[in-house]
Amino acid sequence: QVQLVESGGGLVQPGGSLRLSCAASGFIFTNYAMRWYRQTPGNEREFVAMITRNSIFENYADSVKGRFTISRDNDKNTVYLQMNSLKPEDTAVYYCNAFDTDYWGPGTQVTVSS
Repeated sequence: QVQLVESGGGLVQPGGSLRLSCAASGFIFTNYAMRWYRQTPGNEREFVAMITRNSIFENYADSVKGRFTISRDNDKNTVYLQMNSLKPEDTAVYYCNAFDTDYWGPGTQVTVSS
């Protein structure tokens, strides 16, 4: 049974940091690039970041470039998203996804507010 479970969200002040985690199970994690997306009410899911299977290549949305860093630990079947210099517009539900699949987690809420 495929499972992706995000964690690490919460309420943070502007300029603060959070580290999201996504634990994967039920599929061969090392076979897939992994991605983070985010979604706000009434909007489509928006691409945030992607990392290849062996962590050689990363790609970011322009809106988060230089502030967010994606990484993965293949021994732990986990992908991370380090988010620094957070802005109110980063407020969203964040989801992880195995590239080119319908494998999605339930999401974790990130709220950036003073």
